[in-house]
Amino acid sequence: MARNKTQNIPDLSTLLTPRNSLMLAVERAVLRGQEWAYASAPMAEQIAVRLAGVITLDLVKAGQRLLEKDISEVLRVSRAPVREAMRILERDHLVEFQPRRGAIVTAPDEDELRDIFRVRSVLYVTMLEEVALENPAKLEALLTEHMPKLAKAARESADAYTVESFLLNFATISLCGNRLLTDILHSISLRTMRYVRLGFVASPQSIQVSFQAWHELHMAATRRDVKKLILLASSRLDQARETAILALNPEPAPRRRARAHRAA
Repeated sequence: MARNKTQNIPDLSTLLTPRNSLMLAVERAVLRGQEWAYASAPMAEQIAVRLAGVITLDLVKAGQRLLEKDISEVLRVSRAPVREAMRILERDHLVEFQPRRGAIVTAPDEDELRDIFRVRSVLYVTMLEEVALENPAKLEALLTEHMPKLAKAARESADAYTVESFLLNFATISLCGNRLLTDILHSISLRTMRYVRLGFVASPQSIQVSFQAWHELHMAATRRDVKKLILLASSRLDQARETAILALNPEPAPRRRARAHRAA
């Protein structure tokens, strides 16, 4: 007899879809930029990558339950690595464990978004300044290499642009010699990407604004203008944050404030 479908369970067949470019970017975030290839990563990490990908792509919705048994059946693996994968997703705040419900996909949250971007802005700007001072030629070469890819992605889709901007950020971080700084930036990269993608999907026009910011940043790097470079990077991060916030709260800011005032 077929097992009754548990309420609010996602369609896990999405876990079997081919790995696209966004999934590959998620893979780098989950694996924290480690050098091993996906195929040689431990099984739990491979499962975590798959789950993180479908969550980031919004194929599995916030509030839905992820059952170990269902995941293990779809992927044809034992439940032990699935359980470990869930803990990896909990580490990255993509799932939370609730009493009597198990693992639940977390909902994007404005407070978390603001906290992440506040931390990221300070660390990213610090990282970029260090790179610009110590490896200016490598930074310029990296931006020169990636700008055509970024331009192409900007014409394609929000997902394509999310991937290329993520890869450019990831590559920039790799130029930094401060291991603690890079480790922390890697540790929040998956959550950052989830929010950034939400912003681009909700406001496609923000993609061109973001691309223009990258273009100006590239010009500043070419001129070795570190002060301008830092100002542009900080502004770009602020714009990404506000776009993501708008995606979570599409009503106008004055109306949000008025509603909050009435609630108080």
